Amino acid sequence: MKLSTLCVLACLCLVAVPACFAQVSIQPAPIPPPPHHPPHRPPPQIIIPPFRPRTPHAVAVELTAVGGDIQINDQVATTVIELTLTNRSGQPQEAQIILPVPDGVAVRSLQYDGIGPEPTAEVLPREEARRIYESIVTSMRDPALVEFVGFNLIKTSAFPVPPGASQKLRLTYEQVLPIDSGRIDYFLPRSESLASSGTVWNVQVVLRSKAPISTVFSSSHEVTTQRHSPNHITVHLAGQSGAGRGSVRLSYLVESPRDNGFMASLSAYPDGSLSPEGGGYFLLLGGLPATLPKDIKPVKREVVLVIDRSGSMRGTKMAQALAAATQVIDGLELGEAFNIIDYSDSINSFAERPVIKTSETTSQARVYIAGIQANGGTNIHDAMLEAVRQQPTEGMLPLVIFLTDGLPTVGERNEVKIREAIRTANRHERRVFTFGVGVDVNTPLLSNIASSSRGASTFVMPEEDVEVKVSQVFRRLCGPILASPRLVVLGSNGEPSTRSIRELMPAQLPDLFEGDQLVLLGQYVGGSAIRMRLEGSYLGTPRSFEFELDAARATTKNSFVPRLWANRKVATLIDEVRQAGAEGAARPTDARMKELVDEIIRLSTKFGILTEYTAFLAREDSNFSAAEAPARRESLQGLLRSRAAGDRDGVGAVNQEVNIQNMQTATGGVNAYFDAEMKEVEVTTIQNIADQTFFQRGSRWVDARILDQEDEIPDRVFEFATPEYMRLAEQLASEGRQGVLALGGEVYLLVGSERVLVRAP
Repeated sequence: MKLSTLCVLACLCLVAVPACFAQVSIQPAPIPPPPHHPPHRPPPQIIIPPFRPRTPHAVAVELTAVGGDIQINDQVATTVIELTLTNRSGQPQEAQIILPVPDGVAVRSLQYDGIGPEPTAEVLPREEARRIYESIVTSMRDPALVEFVGFNLIKTSAFPVPPGASQKLRLTYEQVLPIDSGRIDYFLPRSESLASSGTVWNVQVVLRSKAPISTVFSSSHEVTTQRHSPNHITVHLAGQSGAGRGSVRLSYLVESPRDNGFMASLSAYPDGSLSPEGGGYFLLLGGLPATLPKDIKPVKREVVLVIDRSGSMRGTKMAQALAAATQVIDGLELGEAFNIIDYSDSINSFAERPVIKTSETTSQARVYIAGIQANGGTNIHDAMLEAVRQQPTEGMLPLVIFLTDGLPTVGERNEVKIREAIRTANRHERRVFTFGVGVDVNTPLLSNIASSSRGASTFVMPEEDVEVKVSQVFRRLCGPILASPRLVVLGSNGEPSTRSIRELMPAQLPDLFEGDQLVLLGQYVGGSAIRMRLEGSYLGTPRSFEFELDAARATTKNSFVPRLWANRKVATLIDEVRQAGAEGAARPTDARMKELVDEIIRLSTKFGILTEYTAFLAREDSNFSAAEAPARRESLQGLLRSRAAGDRDGVGAVNQEVNIQNMQTATGGVNAYFDAEMKEVEVTTIQNIADQTFFQRGSRWVDARILDQEDEIPDRVFEFATPEYMRLAEQLASEGRQGVLALGGEVYLLVGSERVLVRAP
């Protein structure tokens, strides 16, 4: 039997293989010695790798799974990467692994569970890594590795990988992480390639710190966190679409005595096009203390439960709603306050005004809840007015939890009049958290009632449990810390200024409860330092916290900031159209509608943000010439009028509200949304690389900045793998943008002021 040598470039990136990260080559080798001797290991050679067999005799080793176990103690990160290599051939193979890593990495150990000799690993510095990348890219005629030009790399191998079997290789490396104003950043390089999402990933990060950890944030992936103690948190990458690709960026804030109760860190991205004075985008990440001093107690809550008992709630929905109400009452602390309002055609209540929770009132509430029965219509207007008008309990934060499964059928039914009446009557500033149960609800109405009061809306699909959804939200409303926050920008004289900061997202800051974080995005103007002050009621006492945005420290490495801002801005513009579609609402003038549509198209094109309304921009036959601008505007305007403004209830209305909510909290660069049937759609013909957006046009990727010039002759042409090509890669690497060359196919981009065409291999 012959032995083949395979080279696997497991760069935590995809190197020309759509379903895995493995780069495989085959080479005849001598017959191995008898089994009781170590097998002979010929030197690996790299040739064009087959992903699918290109000849009847081709074979492949695949990287079928990757595990990332990251332990961060204070600023020291220990990263364990476990690679599962699967040999699908009938012969033993050798796998060579090349792993891009950040600066300052040191290899601690390497383990291989095979029968061959223990492999070794070394960190190759940037220049040597560049030569290896260049050699591989040139010899394999594949641009994928160009994505990591500019990185150091770790080089190792695994031999033999037995035929038809899988082997695991574990590499451990360490690094000291930077800290900036209490913010510690971790970075795990991975491919941005679409194809790389085929490999199974499981990434876990364990944070430990001598100082308490305030909050954790990822600009690249949705994460879930589990807090074990003030100094110990476990973080998981959520299993969302695209979780198998894209570099992992994780930041967390640690507490310091000088923070005095609120931790904040600012990240800025420069963009001189925003103003003649210069400027850019910023992200303010704020967090609360992990624990409060023992002598300080959170503000108590007053919760008014408003339960729909109309006939349509009869059965399982009613049982779940009543169980949720009981759970909320049980979840309140003794000494907090509550009331229960149940409604259909008529309005009933447990008490005239909220009562203090005691063992006696809790027992009485249980009896009251058990007696609620479903019948009649749905009088949303009167039920909500009764809830917000009640005199609140002094010294408590007033909250409303409102459940309904239907449209207003009794009393006032006009959407605009209902929301305006509630807003006017809510003089006690109760925070309203709405729950739409099922799809027969007016979703824009519920969303507006919630957002205008600093609350939030939740939609419970027919197959979901009402009790579970309510309890998830209620658990988050534990321990109010900072209420009614607002950001004030200070001028050089210390007085409030309106010129330095604009376009804040969200415009109205939410209350912060125990465990919450503040993610505030906006634009800044000018190049000097900007002072900010966050004001609010901190544990029931007026407090303010000051911090500074140093525009001189803005960097293109923070390329995620403008896209996060743009996601939220597009969501806000769409919601404006949604709310204007209400019966009796003032429709946007033709001029205003044109402004909204043009801005949505501009932001969607510039930042590569695709929604259900702008998906037509992703079609490869879309024409972006100036002459076609009216046609684009007409297409989007038609969709906004028919869908955003037109659909008020049903599945097609729920999906739009869910999409808006997702955009308001989006991270990463994956373009995914729910369609009118609540099926997830991912758009892959638009890609974001660093701070640039590319549209797929046949076999070519075109820079969004020159979409209207895509048919013009380029200023320069670079042939793949030539010395000029590699110099271009190095130039882009100095800007953190080299990943654009790894998109696949031809790439037509703007470099400086030149239109550059990079030909495919």
